[in-house]
Amino acid sequence: MKTPHIPVLLNETIDLFKNIKDGYFVDCTLGFGGHSEEMLKRYPHIKLIGIDQDSDAMEFAKKRLSKYANRVEFINKRASEALKELKGLNISGILADIGVSSFQLDNAKRGFTFDSDTLDMRMNKNQEFSAKDVVNFYDRESLERVIKDYSEDRRYKKIVDFIIKNRPITSNRELSEVLMKAGLKDKKNLAPIFQAIRIEVNNELNELNSILDESEKLAGDGTILGIITFHSLEDRIVKNRFKKWARKCICPPEAIRCECGGNNQKGIILTKKPITASKEEIKQNPRSRSAKLRGFMFKEKNE
Repeated sequence: MKTPHIPVLLNETIDLFKNIKDGYFVDCTLGFGGHSEEMLKRYPHIKLIGIDQDSDAMEFAKKRLSKYANRVEFINKRASEALKELKGLNISGILADIGVSSFQLDNAKRGFTFDSDTLDMRMNKNQEFSAKDVVNFYDRESLERVIKDYSEDRRYKKIVDFIIKNRPITSNRELSEVLMKAGLKDKKNLAPIFQAIRIEVNNELNELNSILDESEKLAGDGTILGIITFHSLEDRIVKNRFKKWARKCICPPEAIRCECGGNNQKGIILTKKPITASKEEIKQNPRSRSAKLRGFMFKEKNE
């Protein structure tokens, strides 16, 4: 079976879970099952719960993982929703590979590419809200918020001005042309703007925060959490959350001395610095160059 997506940081991710205990391993972003297949191979004592909102990807993953059918369950939902259904289970590991798969990016019909004839960007095809709504119907203030906060491009006012003046915009190709008129001359400049719209369409940062929230609730002693991110906004959220969980003292900075007991640490950070792709992997899969893996191990059951 030909795999339409190369899982990033595959060996590094599998190794992060080398001390995984018996129980369920939850892949929050199953995709085409690359990480999950290796986890099932390497750790025969675990069972898998594969979650993905993309029905096309899930159908592929089901076929790919069919030989492990007695150890695998699938949930076709957003991860934040699916994780709420797992309370009471013995969760030994959780993985979330945040972002868009190569299959989605390369499939022009899904409306992620710069030259696509559609303006879509939905990870879940059953979702009604799409990039067309953001680009054509957001008011100036809302559109400026999206471009400013999610692309971090200082030219956001000019970019939004050109978008509004050229409405209606019906395709990614047309959007690319409008952005070029606004001064964005190449794909390197276009990418952050497309990213910003995609994040808004799929509510990606809120989804990441929800995954972290629900993972904390599900975690028991020794549960390992791994998160792969692809841009600074996501990585910052994960980095700060892991720091918060690892903090022993939660007293406010202005406190003269610790009054909380100093025993609030939820676990330990497994990656002092984020793990990034090797030169060999980047050469084989250029999209891996921006990938960062961070890991955390919970040390006590959260009440």
